[in-house]
Parts: sequence; C-alpha cells; structure tokens
Amino acid sequence: MMQPIQPISGGTVTTPQGFLAGATSAGIKPGTQRLDVGLLFSTAPSAVAGVFTRNRVAAAPVLLCREHIAGGKGRAVVANSGCANACTGPQGLEDARETAEAAAAKLGVPAQQVLIMSTGVIGVPLPMQRIRKGIEDVALSPTGGNELAQAIITTDTRTKEIGLSFELDGMRAYIGGVAKGAGMIHPDMATMLAIITTDARVEPGYLREALTLAADLSFNMVSIDGDTSTNDTVLVLANGLAGNSAIDASSPHREVFQEALNRACLYLAREVARDGEGANTLIEVWVEGAASREEARAAARTIVSSPLVKSAVHGADPNWGRVLAALGRSGAEVEEGRLEVLMGDICVLKDGRPQSFDPEAARRLLQSPEVLLRVRLGLGEGEARAWGCDLTEEYVTINSAYTT
Repeated sequence: MMQPIQPISGGTVTTPQGFLAGATSAGIKPGTQRLDVGLLFSTAPSAVAGVFTRNRVAAAPVLLCREHIAGGKGRAVVANSGCANACTGPQGLEDARETAEAAAAKLGVPAQQVLIMSTGVIGVPLPMQRIRKGIEDVALSPTGGNELAQAIITTDTRTKEIGLSFELDGMRAYIGGVAKGAGMIHPDMATMLAIITTDARVEPGYLREALTLAADLSFNMVSIDGDTSTNDTVLVLANGLAGNSAIDASSPHREVFQEALNRACLYLAREVARDGEGANTLIEVWVEGAASREEARAAARTIVSSPLVKSAVHGADPNWGRVLAALGRSGAEVEEGRLEVLMGDICVLKDGRPQSFDPEAARRLLQSPEVLLRVRLGLGEGEARAWGCDLTEEYVTINSAYTT
C-alpha cells in the first residue's frame, strides 16, 4: 500500500512530471559568473495561482504577475536575480512585459501565460539586452531545477528545494518547489520568491484557495528582520499530468493535496528562516491556549520578530522576560496568572510565577542550531507557530554594504 506523502531525495521544482528548468549567467551582476536568469516551463497547460507582497510599493514583476494569473492559466516562469525591477516606473513594467514576450517566443506559448520574478537591488532598470540573451541561452531539462534555484538566490548561503510524492486516485503524484529568501522577510505577505509545481490536476479556483491557506500557515509566519520586500511572490503551477480526476473544493482528494502543499511550503519557509542573513540559529515560537487562532498568530509573529528575543537567542541569554515583553505588545489577550513559558523542555515560568532552572542548561539549549520557545496562555484553543532566526553582527555587515 502506497504511503500518502513521501519525501523525494534530491527533490526540486522539476520533480513533478512535465516540468523543465534551466538557468544561465547573463552578467546582471557584472564581474560574477553566478547563474542569474532562470526559466521554468510546463510541457502541458497548467492551472496557476499566486500570492504576493502586501507592500504598497510593488515591483513591476508583481504587477505583471497579478495581471497574468487572473486567467488561471500559466506555462512558464522567468526569474532573475541581481535586479529587482522595482521603483522603475512605466519603463519597469514595459521591461517586465518584454521579458515575458521573449520567453513566450522561445517556448511557443502566449505571453499572458508567462510569469515573472525578479530580485535584487531596488531602483535599477533591468539590463534588457542581458535578460533577452539570458533567456535565449537557457537550456531546459528535467534535471534543471537546481540551476533555477541557484539563479534566484542573492544573499542566501544555499538553495532551498523540496520534492514530495503523494497518492491520488491510486496513482502517484508529485509536488516540488524552490525558494529564495534571506533578508527583507516579514509576515503578512508572500515573504520571498518561491515556485511550487505539481503534476496533480487541480481546478484554478481551488488552487488559489489551497495556496492561500498554505502560505498563511508557512510563508506568512516567517520573520527575519521585520522588513517586507517590494517583490515577494509565491507561484504554484499544476499541469495535471498525474492523470487524477480534477481536485476542487468538493474533491475527496483535496485534503491529501492540501497537506502535500502545506508540507512543501512549510519546509521552504523554515529553510528561509534558517538561512536568514548572518543567522546561526533557527527560532521556532509555538503559542498555545490563546483566545483565538488570530491572537495566537499575532503573538507568535510578534515574539519571533522581536529584536530583543532574537538578540537573546544569539547571545544564548535565557532572558525569558523578553519573550513576555513581546507577547504583551502583540495584541493577544493575556492573563499573567495563567502564563507558562518554556525554552525547549525547560520551564521558566508557570502560572505566571518564575521557576527555578539551570541557567547553564538553558544556555546550552539556546546554542543549538534550532531553538523552540513555547508560550501557553491558558485562555482557549488558539494555536500558531512562527519561525525566525537570531540577530547577529553579520546581518548588519551584510546590509550596510548591500549595494557597495
């Protein structure tokens, strides 16, 4: 009997059937040979959905993607690093359209079914001659997912890739993905660039619902530095080559598809947090017993994004008062006499009263690659998790010299 959801070793955005990818070094960042223009192509028509930055200063690629996904159909994604094509005025939107048209001509598909992603420095026009040549130079292959993952990273220290298989109608379907993100990451948005692919057949309307829910659980619960970007985009393409009956809101298979999508997004979101600029430690905040889910989410996000909490973790300082201070300003209902706080399995506060604990054991725990902070409010059933990272001197160094 097939297991419902299984990880794929070496899985990536081309793991599902019918997806090809590749990348090239177009010289968008002069003096480097890094891959900086990537292309994803579905050999079959695909349903498409997306979630985007909520920053009111939205980049041209975001504006174009919002326009193109309105029809619910997509065949390709062009992505570049080194230039965000943000705050570039009408010319920026023209350049984004030209990029889509160049890819459409190469692939023989309508330009309206080509999506665009850009990341890099804001306020700089796209070097269109290099973009056009880069698109022409990209060689697509079923093994090109890692190249695409490399082409979208900026200050990331590694690629973020995932592949999963799951059962639909007695057949094996696949979901894959790539993501980038290390800085300008904060909730209430897509939080970075990510492309998810699946060979499951999914109706466009339901695909939008499924992605919105998955992003809400994952990408919208990550905070590295409290800054939201102008370019953040998460796209999902579903080409139906698995041969399953179409999944919609009434499908008996919607739950397993949603779970597979959730797992892919959660993995990529956690990897973004783990690879935060200058980070040494992945921080997970788990809030339980809130008066509502919304209050639990607010509390978890406020704690994980607190510079004081992040600094305490970096310094392995078990100063749990910083967790409570962040909780108290989150907007969540709090009754001090009901509060419980744990660092890993070390209880530092129970029923609102400080607990005796071994500070050296707590310091060792905070020096781990992953740190779990748990807060129990004792007021209801609301629960949420959020992810972030410690705040280091290297973060300041990276961002003090980003364009120089």
